[in-house]
Amino acid sequence: MSGFKAIETQEELDRIIQERLNRKKESTEKQYSDYDEIKTRNADLEKQIGTLQSTIEELKTSTADYEKQLSELNTTVAGYETANLRTRIALQSGLPYDLAGRLVGTDEESIKADAERLSAFVVKQQTPAPLRNTEQNLGSGKDRAYKSLLENLNTEGE
Repeated sequence: MSGFKAIETQEELDRIIQERLNRKKESTEKQYSDYDEIKTRNADLEKQIGTLQSTIEELKTSTADYEKQLSELNTTVAGYETANLRTRIALQSGLPYDLAGRLVGTDEESIKADAERLSAFVVKQQTPAPLRNTEQNLGSGKDRAYKSLLENLNTEGE
């Protein structure tokens, strides 16, 4: 410990303390020399995070809208397919087109069973045979008018 020298004056003490403060300041500046850079970079990253979060929220909203539209379209398509199936089964079962909407069921087999039950109640109307001609052949020309007059006379008493 021969290197120790006692401080005898205030100026020496101030000089030694100033040297020590300068050394500490230099080491601190070295440690935190990129602090301003880091601060700027952090602010930029915060802005990017805010932008990305707003983009994520917009995408979530639009995705939810698209999913809603997709489910509505799928429901509409399923309705059209079911109506088409009912119509096809009604026509195959001999039911009129107007009764196709009255068929119920969730799948093809249940709709066919309902169509068979309904077709049992709907009696197919056969077109009646044409009526026979009730008019008599009265001839032609001048005699026809006289024969018609005689036919229409009521000869029973007055």
